[in-house]
Amino acid sequence: MPAWHEVLEQVLRDRRSALVGYAALFTLDRRDAEDLVHDAIVRTFARPRALTDVHTAEGYVRSVIRSMFIDSARRRASWRGKVHLLADTGVAPSPENATAAVLDVRAAFAGLAPRERAVAVLRFFDDLTVPEIAHELDLSVGAVKRYLSDATGKLRSALGPDALPDDPELTVVSGRSHA
Repeated sequence: MPAWHEVLEQVLRDRRSALVGYAALFTLDRRDAEDLVHDAIVRTFARPRALTDVHTAEGYVRSVIRSMFIDSARRRASWRGKVHLLADTGVAPSPENATAAVLDVRAAFAGLAPRERAVAVLRFFDDLTVPEIAHELDLSVGAVKRYLSDATGKLRSALGPDALPDDPELTVVSGRSHA
């Protein structure tokens, strides 16, 4: 059984680029993704854990990436709500155009709120079910369905109606029909 430092070396050597690609789905920026992966690896291996193989370690790092992204987005939102108390920047924030018809997936994901983006990545890239997403993000199944429904609608608006497969788990949300 390899020691934790051997697992760390293997994760860095063999899985780092995949982890950066995964984090970039959340951050939409390669440099930010690299920073997020670095921080997630440090957090993962800073405390003793029973990480005896690269696959378990990678799964744990991915979970930390998701948590750190959501926490960071929450802190930024909180800060934006309070920054006006410190100084008047003279610049009013402009709303993002989340429904622009763009064929670029990166631009479409940029139009999603952080939780919508996290849920969409877990559903469409990690291929998790709604209950699995709820467990991963510590949300109710109903909240996941709501975020996923909103994200799917925004992504279809930006990428076209046929960009995403129909999702049988989302056929009816809040009395509305989603195809």
